[in-house]
Formats: sequence, C-alpha cells, structure tokens
Amino acid sequence: MTEVGSVRLYRTVRLIRRFEERAIELVRSGHIVGGIHPYVGQEGIAAGVCAALRPDDVVAGTHRGHGHVLAKGADPARMMAELCGRVTGLNRGRGGSMHAADFAVGVLGANAIVGAGGAIVTGAVWARRRRGDDLVGVSFLGDGAVNEGMLLEAFNLAALWRVPVLFVCENNGYATTMPVADAVAGSIPARAEAFGIRTSVVDGQDPAAVQATTAAALTRMRAGGGPEFLEAQTYRFDAHHTFEHAVRLDYRSVEEVERGRSRDPVRIAGSRLSATERAKVDADVEAVLDAAVAEALAAPEPDPATALEHLYASGLTARTGGG
Repeated sequence: MTEVGSVRLYRTVRLIRRFEERAIELVRSGHIVGGIHPYVGQEGIAAGVCAALRPDDVVAGTHRGHGHVLAKGADPARMMAELCGRVTGLNRGRGGSMHAADFAVGVLGANAIVGAGGAIVTGAVWARRRRGDDLVGVSFLGDGAVNEGMLLEAFNLAALWRVPVLFVCENNGYATTMPVADAVAGSIPARAEAFGIRTSVVDGQDPAAVQATTAAALTRMRAGGGPEFLEAQTYRFDAHHTFEHAVRLDYRSVEEVERGRSRDPVRIAGSRLSATERAKVDADVEAVLDAAVAEALAAPEPDPATALEHLYASGLTARTGGG
C-alpha cells in the first residue's frame, strides 16, 4: 500500500473512533437523546471497505452505522448535527443515529431493522444496473442478521439476478449480548454459500487487509461475477448500546474485553505511519470534530409543527391543535 493510502486509512479509522467518543460524551451530557450504538473497535471494516469503493458506489449500514456513513464520505458536522436532532443534520434531524442517510455520497441509509440493508442495496443496484450504470453496492450487516429471513431473500435475488452486491458481515461475536455460538448454527459464510455466493473471511481489525480483500471482490463483481459475501472478524470494544454504561450488563468478562482491545484497528493503521504523520492526522481530526460539535450544538432543533413534512408525497400538513 502507498504512503498516501496508509494515511487515508489511518485518518478514516481515527475520525470514526474520535467521532464515536465525542458522540458518547454528548449522550452523557444529554445533547444526544436516546443513546447510540458505538462502533468503537470495528472502525477497520468501514474504513477498509469504503476505501476500495468508487464515489458512485452505494452502501447501506446498520443500527451501528456511524462508521459506514463517515467512511463513505459524509460530512462529520452534518452527521453530528443529525445525532443531536438539529435541522442542519444530514436528514434535518429526523433520522438520528440509526437512520442517517446521504445520497450525495452513496449512503442509502443506516437502518434499525436488522438485515434490512441487504434488500435495499440489492434492489437499488439492480435498478441502477438496468438503467445502464456500472456501480456496485455494499450491504453492511452484523452477525445477528444472518438468521433474518429478509437477508436470505436478498441473497437469493442477488444470486439469481447476478447483482453486484458485497454483503459484509461484521462479526463481533455477539448479537446484542448473545454469543454467536449460541445463535448461529453452522458457519456464517455457509449461509451465503448455500445460494452459490462466493465468500471470503478477513481480519476486520486490519484496515489494509480489509481494503485488499474488498478490492479483489469488487474486481470480480465488476467483471460480472455476481454478488459476494465477506465475513470480517472483529470485536466491539464498547457497549452494544450506551444504555449499558448505566446498566452494566454482565455478559463479557474484563479479561475478554482486554484481549479484544489488544488488536486495535486505530493502532494497527497508525503503526504504518511515522509519529509525525500520526500527530498531523490526529490534530486535523480533532479540529474537524471540535467544529462539528460546535456547529451541531449551535444549530436549531426542528419546529414541531413540521413533524409530518417529508412523510407524504401529497405534502399533507398537520392539523392545528385544540378541541
């Protein structure tokens, strides 16, 4: 990998890490209502996958989707404003943490429905291909999604129609608090293999390895190879959801978490840069996020009177209150 590529990967994983840490601070201060699903520890996957994509390629994320949105190129300031429910957000403060979208950079949306992104991306790429576009799509999903019927239906149609979609399973070992071994019979890649979909497995903690594996898959897909499935083995360093910071659920030992943290994608990517290069990137990221937080908190919240806007094609307006 070139020096420029290494710097780009490090900047992306560092941006996502610090964005998530700043967002957690805003949850604690009450500026982000309802909490978030932190992506801390899994940054190497979004960074590596999106580094291999073209600007016109499309992605769909998950409920743990901030990293996917940022890695594809969305503005951190508008993303932070979205989490804070402000009108300057990517979706005018109406999508929040789990439904952020930015069509301008190819983000079809994060999604709170487990496994739903697969069907959305498959349909979107199929339609665009029918129109003559040569883009590809990526559906990020968690290990818990492999038991969802709609994902298996997406596998089926993508395989039948040879739709160039890369299904990226971020296997962090837990579906919320349930270990994969207690939830998934057989292997995760075998789900896709049953539909004749080519599969690969990669170390999700190494952004460069993820990028290389993704790039190889995309080359085959763009050449007409049909969909592929990538299992990225990773570990979630933080809570499933920030409510755990108060509830303190006991499903992982301290020792297990420390073992997981020993392979940090930010440190792995940073080890390929000089100390000077890392310091420059770190300072730039902090400046970007300082501005993002300030802009988000200064922006107004949506007017409650506009709550039904953007919901109906007819432009239905809410009735005034009273009697």
